Amino acid sequence: MFDLWSQLSYNAVKWQKGEKNYMDSLIYQLPKIVDEGKKEVEKILERLSGSNKLSLQTNELVLPSKDSNNLWSGRIPQQKESDWINRLIYGDNLLTMQTLLVGDKESGLPSMRGKIDLIYIDPPFDSRTDYRTKVKLPGTDLEQKPTVIEQFAYADTWKDGTVSYLKMLYPRLALMKELLSEKGSIYVHIDWHIGHYVKILLDDVLGKSNFVNEIIWQGTTGDTSAKNKKFIKSHDTIYLYGKNILNRVWNDSFQEYDEGGLKPYKFEDEKGRYRWTDVSNPGGGGYQYDLGFGEKMPQNGYRMPKETAIQWINEGKLKIEKDRVPCIKRYLNLEGVRCKDVWDDIKSLQAAENIGYGTQKPRVLLERIIKASSNEGDVVADFFAGSGTTGSVAEELNRKWIMSDLGKPANLIMRKRLIDQNAKPFLYQSIGDYQKEALASSGLYRRIGDLSTVVVQLYGAIPFNEEQNPNRNFGYIKDSKTLVMVDSPNKLTGLATLKKAIEYRNSFMGGWNKIIVLGWNFTYDITEAIQSLNDDKLEVLVIPPDLLDQLKTKSSYKDLVDGKKIRFSSLQYLTIKPVSIESISETEDKLKVELDDYVLLSPDNIPLDEKDKDKLKEIIAKDPLSLIEYWSIDPDYDGETFRSKWQDYRENTENDSDPYHVIFKTSIIVPKKEDRKICIKAVDVFGFESIVIEKL
Repeated sequence: MFDLWSQLSYNAVKWQKGEKNYMDSLIYQLPKIVDEGKKEVEKILERLSGSNKLSLQTNELVLPSKDSNNLWSGRIPQQKESDWINRLIYGDNLLTMQTLLVGDKESGLPSMRGKIDLIYIDPPFDSRTDYRTKVKLPGTDLEQKPTVIEQFAYADTWKDGTVSYLKMLYPRLALMKELLSEKGSIYVHIDWHIGHYVKILLDDVLGKSNFVNEIIWQGTTGDTSAKNKKFIKSHDTIYLYGKNILNRVWNDSFQEYDEGGLKPYKFEDEKGRYRWTDVSNPGGGGYQYDLGFGEKMPQNGYRMPKETAIQWINEGKLKIEKDRVPCIKRYLNLEGVRCKDVWDDIKSLQAAENIGYGTQKPRVLLERIIKASSNEGDVVADFFAGSGTTGSVAEELNRKWIMSDLGKPANLIMRKRLIDQNAKPFLYQSIGDYQKEALASSGLYRRIGDLSTVVVQLYGAIPFNEEQNPNRNFGYIKDSKTLVMVDSPNKLTGLATLKKAIEYRNSFMGGWNKIIVLGWNFTYDITEAIQSLNDDKLEVLVIPPDLLDQLKTKSSYKDLVDGKKIRFSSLQYLTIKPVSIESISETEDKLKVELDDYVLLSPDNIPLDEKDKDKLKEIIAKDPLSLIEYWSIDPDYDGETFRSKWQDYRENTENDSDPYHVIFKTSIIVPKKEDRKICIKAVDVFGFESIVIEKL
């Protein structure tokens, strides 16, 4: 007897001799997709059980203040059930979930295996839609294209079509199952493009027996043009599964009565509106008895025993009339009618709550889902978080939450949204070892030296041979005395690296006039480090963060070299005016902080069309501070964790009527301190971060 996958494979082989090549059909490839997905998950779980584990890098501890002086101090609390900290995580959700499974000691996160009570995801729909991000600037709008690393989050396009999409999704669903608690549920929001295939994956991962509902959300409307020769698309599909269908959390959800639902409730007494309904047993085989009032026997017998019927007669709940079937009094439920699997009472996103994110879902949709399948204090997660509606609603409903998204614009929007609603303190984190993980999964670059040589060549330099340079991370510019050094993807480039680079410049092979350091990831104080060295013969450039994603094959490397598509950007940086301190009491000081200038990395390194690059150059020249989307202050920076104790962002009109600019200066009151280190962070409209550290 064949199982499902064996049967599908058998049929596909049988059909190959037909007119169509079923080797290329999804029916043939589904078993392979599932098999490869299972093997990938096995490898991931095996790796997690060893020493090769990912970690989370804490970018910020955000304390939403909206210009208040309600400052929080102290270390990041260690994770306990009683002092949970919500988390917004930037990065590939496959890596995010791996980190959640093993936990993260640095930020106090225990393993979340079997501890997440509700997962809602709204993944891309394999719709071939190019979701560009609109960047609003004074006098103009730009359309930011997704980077290679963000294709997954925004472009919604896949190299091998639906097959690539399903290969992406399977291991992620499997890891979500590992994270779900025994009482947990998962909602997968999808549409007609891919839903039927996704359900097959869900049946395999979670078990067909744990399928609960196919929900039709009739809140969207597609092309209504008469030229579109088909019925108008007006719904999305949401699949609901339980980790264990018998144990899952369930709270009845109600919809408002429509006019037809209210009409039968014609009568009213002191308890409210009611109607009379049949007492016949719905399934047949009901109780058989005579009440002695000349009434008719219900067609399927009574649904209740005679003793209960008599009790209801005495209570006025059961109406008995001669030659008629008895009726029971049913009151109108003030909560509404129990929710059906067709949700036509939740409309599409309304203008009042629209925050400008293309795939944003209405709050009431997430309210229904979260209320139905979780309780207060439960953990809710969304791994395709987008605009952050899941976390925002979970926050309001007193649930704990974890959100993750690969797109920088999405994370910017979510952070601002949470601040705007005065959320509880939360951690903004990222996958600290992304490049390391990307290197480990690469089939081409088994050694860091191999990758470094490739980077040297992509920069346009000539690599030294292995005898001269065993680590293979140095090269030189032809016909010049310029040395090029590539730092490891496993390291953060900081002051120590730059000092070593200067030593190499002065001593390696007799010395050089200049050294260019190419880095993947940088320490927080990299700008301060560069300024402290004050060395005009040192240049620091950023390796494109998505380079490893572009170097998937040998041919891709050749294409990059021939096309000269790789651009190494300078570090963006922020400057501030000197921070002043004013003593206002014996115990408190006032700090005055003012922004001075912002220098963006080259527009050529930002994924924009040429016309938008020209617009950006004008903005850079005329109004550079308008590029700052968000800035925040940690007045007691410890050199490790940035604690955002004050923040402002564009469109925060509570303190400024200008929606296109942050405020440029502020004053905050802090406890007196002899040696203070203040850190100011800025995030620009493209998601790039820069900091300034000043010792007072």
